[in-house]
Amino acid sequence: MKVLVANLGSTSFKYRLFDMRDEQQLARGGIERIGSPESRCSVQIGSWRSEQTAKVPDHAVAVRQCLAQLTDPEHGCLKDGSEVAAIGFKAVHGGRLSGVQRVTPEVLAAMEDMNQVAPAHNPPYIAAMRQLAEKLPEIPLVAAFETGFHATVPDRLRYYAAPYEWGEKLQIRRWGFHGASHRYIATRTAELLGRKDLRVISCHLGGSNSLCAIRNGQSVATSMGMSPQTGLPHNNRVGDFDPFAIPLIMKAEGKSLDEVLDLLAEHSGLLGLSGVSGDVRDLEEAAAAGNARARLALDMFTSEIRRFLGGLLVELGGLDALVFTGGIGENGVSIRSAVCNNLEELGLALDPAANQSARGEGPIHAADSRSQIWIVPTNEELIVARQAKELLQGS
Repeated sequence: MKVLVANLGSTSFKYRLFDMRDEQQLARGGIERIGSPESRCSVQIGSWRSEQTAKVPDHAVAVRQCLAQLTDPEHGCLKDGSEVAAIGFKAVHGGRLSGVQRVTPEVLAAMEDMNQVAPAHNPPYIAAMRQLAEKLPEIPLVAAFETGFHATVPDRLRYYAAPYEWGEKLQIRRWGFHGASHRYIATRTAELLGRKDLRVISCHLGGSNSLCAIRNGQSVATSMGMSPQTGLPHNNRVGDFDPFAIPLIMKAEGKSLDEVLDLLAEHSGLLGLSGVSGDVRDLEEAAAAGNARARLALDMFTSEIRRFLGGLLVELGGLDALVFTGGIGENGVSIRSAVCNNLEELGLALDPAANQSARGEGPIHAADSRSQIWIVPTNEELIVARQAKELLQGS
C-alpha cells in the first residue's frame, strides 16, 4: 500500500509518498505559487531531483502534476497513479469530529464550523479537499485530525472554567494540537528507551509551539487550548492572552473585533513583541547586537516554555524523558540550554557539550541527570500515513 501525505497551504502543495509495506519514503516534493502564471514544482525520488515551472491553477492540478512526476518513465517510483491508495492530510480542527476520518461532506462541514478558530489552517484545507474530492474521486481522502491524539486528556484538563454548556454545545474546550508530532515522539521515544511505560514531555518548538505530557504513550495534558493561537507564544500568534484586554484594544485603537483577532493571530507572538521577526534565529542575531526587544522576546519565550514544562512535570508526577522536536527544538542550542537551565533539582541536567554538538537524533543529558533529555526529529507525515493505512484496513 502506498500513501501520499499532503501538507497544504492556500497556494502550496507539499507531499511525501510512503510505501507502507516497510514505511519507506519513496519521494517528496511540492508545488509553490499555485494559481500564479508560473508555479514552481519540485520533486526528489531517491537521488534524483528536479525543479521546473508550470502553470498550476488549483490543487487538483497540483496533485495530477505530482502524480505525473511520480510516474515519470525514467525516474518515477510508480507505474501508475492508481497505486496511490489514499491521500492523507494532517488536518487541524474538526471540532465535534476528531480522530481519523474519510473526507466526506459531513467532515468538511465540521471543519467549516471551526474556521474562526483555525483561520490559517482550516479554510485552505477545506477548499483543497473539496476540490480533490470532486476532481479525483478515484483516490480516497483521509483526514487525520491534530486533536485526535489528545482525546485521552481527562475532562479536568479539557474544560474551561466557563459555562458548561459552552463546552457541550459550542465545542469550547482545550482540544490541543500538533497531535501527529506528539504521537510520533511518544512512539519513537518508547523505541529509543526500550520501554512503553514512560513519562515523557514532548516539546514541539517551531513556527508554532506546544508541549505535551505523555504517559504510557498517551496524551494526558497539553499546552494548547481551543485554538492553535493559544498556549505558548508562536512566531506570529499570540499564545495565551486575557480576553478582557480585547474590548480595551478595540476602544483605544478604534479597531473592530475582526481586526484585533487578526493582529493576535498574524502579527503577535515573537514578531509582535520584538518588532524584528518571528524567527528565533533572527531574534538571536538581533539580541546579540544589543536589541532589547529581541532579547525580551527570547526571554519571554523560554520563560513560558519553562512555566508549562513545570506544570506538565507535576501532572506526570516525575519524568523519564524530555524530548525536543520541531525546527527550534532540533536546532535551537541556546533555547534548549535556557529551557533546561538550573533544573537539576527537578532531575533535568543538560550536558552543555552534547547540546552544542548535537546533530539529529540523540541524547543531550548529563551523565548524572535523573531524567533523560533527547533531540528527536519529528515525522508527522509518517504518522498520517500510518493512520490512513489503518483506516483503510479497518483496524
